[in-house]
Amino acid sequence: MFDIDDALRHLLVHEGSDLHLKVPSLPIIRIHGKMVPIEGSERLKNEDTERVLREILTDPNKLDEFASDNEVDFSYQIEGLARFRVNAFRQRGYVSLVLRAIPVKIKTPEELLLPPAITQLAEEERGIILLTGTTGSGKSTTLAAMIDHMNRTMHKHIVTIEDPIEFLHPDRLSIVNQREVGQDTASFKRALRRVLRQDPDVILVGEMRDEETVQTALSAAETGHLVLSTLHTVDAVEAINRIIDFFPPHQAGQARAMIAGTLKGIISQRLVKTADGAGRVATCEILVMTGRVHDFILDPKMTGQMHEVIKEGEFYGMQSFDQHLLKHLQANRITFEEAMKVASSPHDFKLLVQADQGLRHLASSNGVAAAAQPQQAAEPPAVVADLAPSDPVPSAPSAAPPPAPAAAPVAAAIVPAEQAPPPPPAAAPAPPDGPSAPPPGF
Repeated sequence: MFDIDDALRHLLVHEGSDLHLKVPSLPIIRIHGKMVPIEGSERLKNEDTERVLREILTDPNKLDEFASDNEVDFSYQIEGLARFRVNAFRQRGYVSLVLRAIPVKIKTPEELLLPPAITQLAEEERGIILLTGTTGSGKSTTLAAMIDHMNRTMHKHIVTIEDPIEFLHPDRLSIVNQREVGQDTASFKRALRRVLRQDPDVILVGEMRDEETVQTALSAAETGHLVLSTLHTVDAVEAINRIIDFFPPHQAGQARAMIAGTLKGIISQRLVKTADGAGRVATCEILVMTGRVHDFILDPKMTGQMHEVIKEGEFYGMQSFDQHLLKHLQANRITFEEAMKVASSPHDFKLLVQADQGLRHLASSNGVAAAAQPQQAAEPPAVVADLAPSDPVPSAPSAAPPPAPAAAPVAAAIVPAEQAPPPPPAAAPAPPDGPSAPPPGF
């Protein structure tokens, strides 16, 4: 008989992210992006998935929701081991389940190899910060790292509204209230309408799903709160357009003004398989609010050109996907083949890599030339020794000069003996050969 807890332990031991249960397939786990069946398991039957659902879902309200809607989101926990985000749904009349593992330990941004700009965004006092990406791109993990950073370093009141609650945040320097839709509040809309009366400093909205949620979140950011939320978009520019699309066409100008006035940053994520194949690393596109970004958001004709602003904004902490991929490639965290699969523009990324290799080769060549230069300068030329000023200049006798010695042609090649002027008096040094120095202030 299929045991759900054993399957979840198998998932954690093999560092998997998701467990898929579907009739009549084998139980399948996702390991570093690859779907792998559990060895030694049997194909699932309808009674197996029905029984599993009732074992892990005990909330009567959630069971009623599943009975009426044929799908439900909830969380499940194995004490002392891990938490899991669960989605149960029906397909072809059978119950299917997908369980996402949520680690008990929350990793820091440094442990996740996230750019420093993400930590800087987490330290903002007000405004709105968006995390975007496809399902399974690590948005929840990055959000948890940002909330944990605030919790450890600041004295704040943090309120999260999630469906369901994923990472658990114990109180440290901050107070963290976590509300689950369906259990602690009826909906995102209702929770957001009430949250402003709960004296929050930071508000985490699990997902912005509709116009009212978006408008309330932007209003909360306008009133001096820091709001964090997620969107299912592939990059920063699409995230801005998606928020504007939540509003009616006649309110598009107002929506742009609200976004430009409250946005602090957008973090878009993709996961790339590591070079050793033992995991995945987050690759981020980061947009940080500047005066130029503000103007581009307000102007519909310029919004589509925001990618160029991101590429040129490294001074402010901005970076494109391809620029972050190049950094991972330089650090040997990923392979070129994997980078090409997820690059925003594979052709441009290839040119970027070739340019970087050319610069590295040039720097290496310059280093070799600089290392060889001191050795050449250390060999003193013979002429300098022959014409050293400390050596006395022999005076020619009145008689016919004797024939020049054998070593004389070297000096004679520079100053012939018959043209050489008499040595100047010691008190009158020779004037400089070059032009006089420019007057002061030239």
